[in-house]
Amino acid sequence: MILPIVGLIAGIIIALLTPLRFPIEYSQYIAIGILAALDCVCGGIRAGVQGTFDSTVFISGFLVNTALATILTMVGDKLGVDLVLGATVAFSIRIFTNVGIIRRHILDKWFKKTGK
Repeated sequence: MILPIVGLIAGIIIALLTPLRFPIEYSQYIAIGILAALDCVCGGIRAGVQGTFDSTVFISGFLVNTALATILTMVGDKLGVDLVLGATVAFSIRIFTNVGIIRRHILDKWFKKTGK
C-alpha cells in the first residue's frame, strides 16, 4: 500500500523541482497521462486497504494504462476525434469510485476502533 503513496509524492516532488517545460501542443497528452496515472495510484491504494495489493500488477498497470491512454489520445487527435473528454470522464469516475471505497474502508476501521 505504501508504494503508490511514495510514488505519488516522489512524482510531485520531481515535477516541482524539474525546470522542464512542455510545449502547449502536448498539454492534452500530458493531462490524460496524469489522469491515467492518478487512476492507477488510487487503484493501488484501494487494493492496499483491501489487502489485495500486488506491486507487479500495480507497476505494469501504471505503465501500460498511462501509455495506452496517451497513445489513444494521440490517435484520436490525428483522426480528428476528441477522445480527451471521454477519457477524462472515464478516469474521473474511476478515481472517485476508488476514493469512495478507500474513504468507506477508513471510516469503517475508525468507527470499529472508537466503538461508535
